[in-house]
Amino acid sequence: MRAFVFRLTPVCLAISSAFSGLSVAEAEEEKTLILSPVVVTATRQAQNSFDLPVAIDVVTEKDIKDGQLQMQLSESLIRVPGITAQNRTQQSQDPQISSRGFGSRSSFGVRGVRVYVDGIPLTMPDGQGQPGVVDLSAIKSIEVMRGPFSSLYGNSSGGVIQMFTADAPATPTIGATTMFGSYDTKRNVLEAAGRSEGVEYMLNVSNFESNGYRDRSSSDKQMGTAKFKFNISEDTKLTTLVNWFDQDAQDPLGLTRAGVNTDRKGVVAAANNANTRVSRSHTQVGFNLEHAINEMNKISFVPYVGTRRNSQVLPVNALGTNARTSEIQRSFYGADLRWDNNGEVFGKNYNISVGMNYGKSQDDRLDINTQVAGAPANVTNRDEENISTNYDRYVQGKLAATDTVDIHAGVRRTKVNLKVNDNFTTIAGFGNNSGSVSYNKTNPVIGATWKVTPEVNLYANYGRGFETPTFVEAAYNSATSGATPNLSLKPSTSENFEIGTKAYLTDNTRANLTLYYIKTDDEIVASLVDVANRSIFANANKTVRKGAELSLESNFSNNISTYFSYTLLSAKFDSAFNSATGLIASGNHIPGTYSNQAYGEIRWKYEPLGFHTALETRYNSKVYVNDRNTDSASSYTIFNVRAGFEQVVSNWIFKEFIRVENLTDKEYLGSVRINDANSRFFEPSAERNYLIGLNAQYKF
Repeated sequence: MRAFVFRLTPVCLAISSAFSGLSVAEAEEEKTLILSPVVVTATRQAQNSFDLPVAIDVVTEKDIKDGQLQMQLSESLIRVPGITAQNRTQQSQDPQISSRGFGSRSSFGVRGVRVYVDGIPLTMPDGQGQPGVVDLSAIKSIEVMRGPFSSLYGNSSGGVIQMFTADAPATPTIGATTMFGSYDTKRNVLEAAGRSEGVEYMLNVSNFESNGYRDRSSSDKQMGTAKFKFNISEDTKLTTLVNWFDQDAQDPLGLTRAGVNTDRKGVVAAANNANTRVSRSHTQVGFNLEHAINEMNKISFVPYVGTRRNSQVLPVNALGTNARTSEIQRSFYGADLRWDNNGEVFGKNYNISVGMNYGKSQDDRLDINTQVAGAPANVTNRDEENISTNYDRYVQGKLAATDTVDIHAGVRRTKVNLKVNDNFTTIAGFGNNSGSVSYNKTNPVIGATWKVTPEVNLYANYGRGFETPTFVEAAYNSATSGATPNLSLKPSTSENFEIGTKAYLTDNTRANLTLYYIKTDDEIVASLVDVANRSIFANANKTVRKGAELSLESNFSNNISTYFSYTLLSAKFDSAFNSATGLIASGNHIPGTYSNQAYGEIRWKYEPLGFHTALETRYNSKVYVNDRNTDSASSYTIFNVRAGFEQVVSNWIFKEFIRVENLTDKEYLGSVRINDANSRFFEPSAERNYLIGLNAQYKF
């Protein structure tokens, strides 16, 4: 996590030097203070992250954009401890993102982690998350929260990822960026932002195209973002956010171990024969109306509405001689209404937020055989409506119990409904698969921060988590059940315990350390991805997660700075259970979870030339690919380097950068597909590759 760096003022220096014995002049040379960032995700009200009993990190705009393609969250989230963000080296699926092992089961999209942009959910009521909606070139920061307080956002166990779009500058600005790199990758961005007659605006459009590292992994994507903030009065603000994208991408599928050894860039015959690919589009509009009643009370209303289309071609058999097209037409909407109050009670400061949330998503789902050897194509397998809704109420607050102890607590009541309306009842043997299921849960959380000294805080918290199946996970009851949904799948529940410390080790080094223990009942697991590429999910009995997260950030003289994060995770099945692949033994690792992850970075700036550079390193331990733990992807360490220049010429700002990934040309498996019945577990990552970018901005 990078934070703002300030030189101490002379008054602060004088006070500091009085205790340290240094003169003001000596202190001015030696003291550099790293401040913790202000965050809003943890408490819904802006607070210094240092004082919160929550594991939360901020990825700043520089870390999102400097030397980055800005296409996937995996680029910037790899630096956050506790988070696994795997680049799949292809664009047909979102990156694999999990938090403390929650969400590792997902073959596509994001599960177990809630995703937001400016308070507007990108996660549907059933828990399906779609982070690819947002153009990262329009984002100024990303807040990543793990642990018990995530449950205060509803149907989520692992964490919350919230992106914040850039604010309009005081001076109108226009800009353009062009990037090009390996595999004929190209990306262009146009942006404009400013203020005019009480309206703040930010416009961003971009396009991306690439042939991809592997065969059959070409893709193109166009995106647009528009943000308008209307200052209706001094007390009332209305922000409108529009996100849009349109994408086509080939799907290279996974490879077997033999396939990786033969041709890591290649694809299986099924991908070529079935012409596997995806086409999707998404439009979403959200509003944030804020009204300050007085200095102590504020009301916020956040409604949103959108549509999504997804059409994916997948093989039906191992060779892909038969294929099917799965189409989803989605419409969704929802709203969040919240009241924030601050004040004093018995002479103690407090703040409290009370709110309610409603969301609805309706998928018109059609599954058709589009390529069938020796039989007619366009044969319907599935025609149904999948409707999910949630209705939540929550309260969350903080009380300064003493001068050194803050108490944080909250509770959320969640109700999620899943309903299937089967329109495909005329074919013999299929029957009517309509049905519905309702999940209800109340999740409390409590935590405390003890401010031991101005430089050291200790914290502890406890909470319960709740995660329902998504419609994708409840789609199939078994590999032989045709279109029968699995509405008997149970939600998982968990208990989360966490302790940690946040400390300024020196004036130029800040450290965060978190230890946690999580026990889960009825964990939802990917029991089998069958030969027809249908994912079958089941409930494991019990799982246990234990781990530690560490981050260290330092600033040194001569504009040298370092950042290091480390994740230790033991995620195991704590009791045996029967799955589609047989008996899973107690003590097996949850597939897709890495026992050890580390990220390190050393940066240097030479301001007279406007030059900056950084060397990055990343380590991931081996990862099991199935519940039985019979196969795994090996550990790896890779190195990346980025460098760039910046020039200011009159009203113009010019930037140039180059990025080289995988400096040592390491052959490694960057992501895995869990429990694949075809043993196509592996998605090889790219060898050494480069990216060059040029940016120009004009300030009026």
